[in-house]
Amino acid sequence: MAPAKFAVVDPGARTPDVTPPPDRPLHGAPFPPGRLHPRLYLAELVGTALLVGVGLSIVIVMFGTGSPVTAWLPGVGERRFLTGALFGSVGALLALSPVGRVSGAHLNPAVTLAFWLEGKLAGRDAAGYVLAQLAGAVLGALPLRLWGELGRSVEYGVTLPGPGVSPGVAVLAEAGVTCALVGLIFTLASHPRLCHLTPLALPALFSVLVLVEAPLTGTSANPARSLGPAVVAGVWQGQWVYVVGPCLGAAVAVGLLRLETFGPRRVLAARLAHFHLP
Repeated sequence: MAPAKFAVVDPGARTPDVTPPPDRPLHGAPFPPGRLHPRLYLAELVGTALLVGVGLSIVIVMFGTGSPVTAWLPGVGERRFLTGALFGSVGALLALSPVGRVSGAHLNPAVTLAFWLEGKLAGRDAAGYVLAQLAGAVLGALPLRLWGELGRSVEYGVTLPGPGVSPGVAVLAEAGVTCALVGLIFTLASHPRLCHLTPLALPALFSVLVLVEAPLTGTSANPARSLGPAVVAGVWQGQWVYVVGPCLGAAVAVGLLRLETFGPRRVLAARLAHFHLP
């Protein structure tokens, strides 16, 4: 019989490091793979509800029939410019708030699509974000009924293609403004020294976009923002424009940035404001 062989263990040998990798959903690296993050989805739901509720209240006050603002600012262009700045400010404040620090403050299915295409969000998390945003938009739009006749006079801020604007032109217009939005976010968020300032650019961007593009489509650039008032007002004609256009614009923006014409512009994480990068 052959003698038994025993393994010799070196008491000084180091055991291999078996520490699991960190869970980094906003870098497209959830652990374990396939893990869901309900806390992030809840933050997106709350943030989108606030964006729609507060942002569209501004639209109602600015353009509702009988609003005193129309007497103070009779110029439509002036009100569009101010509305865009205020709407963008709501988004910026949400991105800088605790809600934004949790989820990254996408608040927009098109923005989430862009982060997913860039590989900064796993598919399951992207789906969770979009569902939360759509639900949040509807919840945020429901209180708009409290504006009564003032709100009904503008269909609670519903977006519709302008008179004489063909569906094709409306889609291209929405794609254009969304491409500008995603391009700005990704460009700023790709710089370590500027990424924490990304939300501060939103008021200026939206003031220009709303001023220029509102006569064509109302300047949505956000399928959730359009869905909320459409549900409350029961207005559905042309609403597909606000899904196809923003998604197309987000995809084009990511594609253009990958060309790296002006150098590498790869976004650091799936968030607008980078106070930390977990």
